[in-house]
Amino acid sequence: MPGIMRLDSADADFYARLDALLAWEQVSDQQVEQTVREVIAAVRTRGDAALLEFTRRFDRLQAVSVAELEIGQARLTQALETIPAEQRAALERAAERIRSYAEHQKMQSWSYTEADGTVLGQQVAPLDRAGLYVPGGKAAYPSSVLMNAVPAKVAGVGELVMVVPTPDGVSNELVLAAAAVAGVDRVFAVGGAQAVAALAFGTETVPRVDKIVGPGNIYVATAKGMVFGHVGIDMIAGPSEILVVCDGDTDPDWIAMDLFSQAEHDEDAQAILVSPDAAFLDRVAASIERLLPQMERQDIIRASLGARGALIRVRDLDQAVEVANHIAPEHLELSVADPQALAVRIRHAGAIFMGRYTAEAVGDYCAGPNHVLPTSRTARFSSPLGVYDFQKRSSVIFCSGSGAADLGATASVLARGEGLTAHARSAEYRIGEE
Repeated sequence: MPGIMRLDSADADFYARLDALLAWEQVSDQQVEQTVREVIAAVRTRGDAALLEFTRRFDRLQAVSVAELEIGQARLTQALETIPAEQRAALERAAERIRSYAEHQKMQSWSYTEADGTVLGQQVAPLDRAGLYVPGGKAAYPSSVLMNAVPAKVAGVGELVMVVPTPDGVSNELVLAAAAVAGVDRVFAVGGAQAVAALAFGTETVPRVDKIVGPGNIYVATAKGMVFGHVGIDMIAGPSEILVVCDGDTDPDWIAMDLFSQAEHDEDAQAILVSPDAAFLDRVAASIERLLPQMERQDIIRASLGARGALIRVRDLDQAVEVANHIAPEHLELSVADPQALAVRIRHAGAIFMGRYTAEAVGDYCAGPNHVLPTSRTARFSSPLGVYDFQKRSSVIFCSGSGAADLGATASVLARGEGLTAHARSAEYRIGEE
């Protein structure tokens, strides 16, 4: 493809050019931030009334109360029962696989008892209530409903509240069906920054949640950032990314389509191929050129590959691992003869897809692991969404009489060293009280 960047690790400026290619900033300008700030303030102070005003203005829904905007369980069930049988079966199978995987992630409470009877441990509890934002309109992703809702339910979240905009009253049947399959408790037909504010602070009708998860546009992402601290959030996600490491022995058409699979999300998505085989990079480039005209979203793919895509030649697979760890991609495909040998050396990646037959696309929908993954190099310090994101940990401390005397003496010394006399005396009172 004429516009796709070619990089060679042997070049002196390789990492400088690579970093420039990887750089991406959330485009939240001052006007967006001001608008979102005003929306949040309005919903926070005027509740349902403000939520209704924004829903009328942005989604053109003329409801007279927020209660009218609640989509009941009967409507979710109706969607599940009326979508094509093939789609229902796919949703249910995907949900079951996601649920099965999520069950392995549950954290358990634990404790241990010391010789003097002191007990130390950790108590794990689910969140009381979580909020799930689901995009509406063209960006309707039932798979995201499953990926966000199922782990929350496995964690034991008491109530899961979903918000989804329905512009002009048009709802996506697959999204509603997915909510039924995943066991979402309540659904409101609201969206945008106003929906995030309603979840974060509560209104007369929409309950306040403890954590907000799910993708959205720039206004939603900005709102999530602003309400963080009042509630938890999953992450501020950037554009989708894929990095493919290939030894040159996979069908180049497969690799080209793997790159397309992320590039078709939007023009800011990033698709990169790394290989030590220069001739293979040429073959993939030829496959891209030949297959691109067949794609329904070819204009988006072309823009994505032209602006942020790359074909990178490295010295060998060892260097490919170095480059992969530097990039810290959201999705990493190891399309090589011995993927396990490389995988154990990968330190930074949202999800690792191993072997020639493992397309990233199966991870998006039904493999089981979550498709909500860290983007924009944040895999260096963060992880995929999981059951653990909907659980909290409390430390547990029980002192026996002798334990209180022993630990109290140490605490007293340290507290007095810090000049905190009440701390010291609080501990000292229990010394010798056995």
